[in-house]
Parts: sequence; C-alpha cells; structure tokens
Amino acid sequence: MEVRGFILLIIIGATVVTLIPRVLPLIFLSRVQLPEWGLRWLNYVPIAVMAALVGQELFVEDGKLASLSNNVELLAALPTLGMAIWKRSLLGTVAVGIVSIMALRYLT
Repeated sequence: MEVRGFILLIIIGATVVTLIPRVLPLIFLSRVQLPEWGLRWLNYVPIAVMAALVGQELFVEDGKLASLSNNVELLAALPTLGMAIWKRSLLGTVAVGIVSIMALRYLT
C-alpha cells in the first residue's frame, strides 16, 4: 500500500488540529490552581452537555419543536429516566432505554 505525500500531510494536519484543543487546556490547567467555585462549575459541564444533546433529540424534529402526541423517543425516555434515578446504573439505564424504544417502535 502506497501513502501519497499529501494524504500523509492531511493525516498529520488532522492529528494536530484534533490534539491542540485537547492538549493545550490540559497543559494550561495542570499548571494553574483553579478556585473551588471553578472546580464545582466544571463538574456540571458533562451533565449540561448531555442534557442539551438528549433534550434536542427528544424535543426537536427537523429543526422544529416535535409533536408530543407521536413522540416515541419521549415516551421511551420516561422509563429510562425512572431507571436512572432509581438504580443509578448506566448499564441498566441503557438497557431499559433500548428495550423501551424497541418495544414502542414495534407497537407503533
């Protein structure tokens, strides 16, 4: 297999562009002592991102607010949310979500 020079440059460029936003903050933040409020704030970033992604998937369809009457994903999210709150198990939550969406899509 032959690797052409410009393809190798593209791979190297993509690697650099991918690593810079990941490595530079780690280098910077490892040398700086963040205040307590900053650390608490950073703890909420993953859940906020996940809520935004899930919320958009549940409530937006084709760039518009989705109809709640035939929203299978929203119906499947209810038992999934219940499982997440009840057991706090990622595997159990994912399993309930998959089974819920499968059953609802099969029935509708």
